[in-house]
Formats: sequence, C-alpha cells, structure tokens
Amino acid sequence: MKRRQFLSNTAIGAASATILGACNPANSGPAIQANSLPNLKWRMATSWPKSLDTIFGGADTVCRRVSEMTNGRFQITPYAAGEFVGGLEVLDAVQQGTVQCGHTASYYYIGKNPALAFGTSVPFGLNAQQQNSWFYHGGGLEAMHKIYADFNVINFPAGNTGTQMGGWFKRQINSVTDLNGLKMRIPGLGGQVMSRLGVLVNVLPGGEIFLALERGAIDA
Repeated sequence: MKRRQFLSNTAIGAASATILGACNPANSGPAIQANSLPNLKWRMATSWPKSLDTIFGGADTVCRRVSEMTNGRFQITPYAAGEFVGGLEVLDAVQQGTVQCGHTASYYYIGKNPALAFGTSVPFGLNAQQQNSWFYHGGGLEAMHKIYADFNVINFPAGNTGTQMGGWFKRQINSVTDLNGLKMRIPGLGGQVMSRLGVLVNVLPGGEIFLALERGAIDA
C-alpha cells in the first residue's frame, strides 16, 4: 500500500466510523511487521471540534491505535474542523491531497452520490449492531468500497455512535403541520425526508449546531 488517504465516517443515527484510502492492488500483499515500516507522519482532518470529545475522541483513538500497532512508526495527528478545512470539506481535502486522511460523516456528501447516506444512517434504518452486521456480514463494506472507489478512496469501519434521536426542538411538535417552515439542521436522507414535509433544511457540521441554535439560525 502506498501513501493512502484515509477518511473516517462517523455520523448521527446508527452511524459507523469508516477509514477510506486510495487503492493500490500491486501492493496488496500479506501484512508486514511493524518494525519494517518506514516512519510516516500523516495529518487527519475531521468534521468535529475538539469540544465534541465523544466523536473527536474517536478520531484520536484511531490515531493512537495506529501508532501503537506500528511501534510508533506510523503517526497520525487529528485536527479539528476548521484547522485545515471546514467540517463539510473533509472528503474533498483527502481527495485533493491537502491532508492524508480524514474523519467525517458519509451523509455530508450525498450530493456527490446519494448512496453515501448508507455509510452512516438512514431514517428508520439500522441500529448500531445491525449496521455493523451489514458491514461485516451482509456485503455492506464491499458495497461502500465500490462507491468510494469513484473518489479514489477506500473505507474501513472505525467506530459507531449508535442510534440517536431524530431531533431536538425549541418548540413542541404535535403534528406534521408544525414542521412547515421549521429551520432544522439535519443532513443526509433524513434531511431530504424533512424537506418534503416543509422543513427548511440546513446542513451544518456538528460543531456549529449549538451556536446556530443560540443565534436563531436554526430552530431544531
């Protein structure tokens, strides 16, 4: 494997973290001993602020584990959203070589390919255990490999946030009509569903949600 670009996906819902990297079939041989590796130092862009320690911490854990498994020869430093690129620009940064790897959410990029939504979660979709089962035992990982191959990256699961709530609202929602005109941060297929119900969808990286709520830019 040459100098691969990695991209980890973690996202709301039954969301999985995934590592993506450019394929090099010529070097796809048996694993080599850690002490025979060259010394590598990579930068990892993420979609998260450091204050979001559950998810940014997941990226940091991946980096530390890689270092431990290679006896410190392969070191990856994670950077918060905005330090290199914006939280929604991680995939582009990896593709363009701005950074060697990234940690983000697939559903941020459904504009590039709608099927990327299935790398994270979909409305009324799988829970965390089911998502991992699909990846490892149902052909899901192979399917995502094919999708990401169009972007010259390869994905490997690297975490899972588990199922989360569909929304947090500043006012009560008692019927579908209450959603009409509501400004809501919700990416992916969930955002497309809500849009059809009259919601004004806003796609923001996780670190910008609180400030947007505080300033009234979004209602939910």
